[in-house]
Amino acid sequence: MTGTAAPPRHPRLITLEGGEGAGKSTALASLRELLVQRGHEVVLTREPGGTVAAERIRALLLGTRDTLGGEAGIEPLAAEAELLLMFAARVQHVQHVIRPALRRGAFVVSDRFTDSSYAYQGDGRGLDPQWIADLERRAVGLRPGLTLLLDLDVREGRARTSGRDLWPDRIESEQDDFFERVRLGFRRRAQAEPQRFRLVDAAQSPAAVGEAVAAAVAAHLATLTDADLA
Repeated sequence: MTGTAAPPRHPRLITLEGGEGAGKSTALASLRELLVQRGHEVVLTREPGGTVAAERIRALLLGTRDTLGGEAGIEPLAAEAELLLMFAARVQHVQHVIRPALRRGAFVVSDRFTDSSYAYQGDGRGLDPQWIADLERRAVGLRPGLTLLLDLDVREGRARTSGRDLWPDRIESEQDDFFERVRLGFRRRAQAEPQRFRLVDAAQSPAAVGEAVAAAVAAHLATLTDADLA
């Protein structure tokens, strides 16, 4: 961890992290079902994205076709530009989706959040984690109360995603050594913050992963006070 004071955790913000092919979509469904069964409003969202502007930035970041028909990814993105675009999308996401939902008492479940920037742009691209921490503190201002890290061997994850998309995006097109650095970065963050992270073995069957996710969320809910849920 860096010397900069980290933003406060919000107990009703839950994030899922992990490498390519880790099965976050299946885990999200299990997580949402549990929260809804407990009577909570749930807002499912994703990064980069979650708002109209942030989804436009996503198209540029991933090198996919822009939603209005323009061609994104027309030149290589510098690592620094990638990081700043990620945070530009995240600011829109936090201000227009996450904070409003938290203020009205909902749970927000996000497929990726700031931990992905530390892993992908920090460990993967080699950018200074102190810079990322400063952006997190100044531009984001909150951290999840619970982060579920779906951990999976890189080769297995790549095998799962092989053939899933006809044209892999910018990130999916990276080499295995990049994803090994990303995985190690995620695991280091989980080791440094065991009170926030729950490590889930994503090599298990989808049903077993869903059960592990549900158990972790149920344990987290048991720690919340009435004030946390208000």
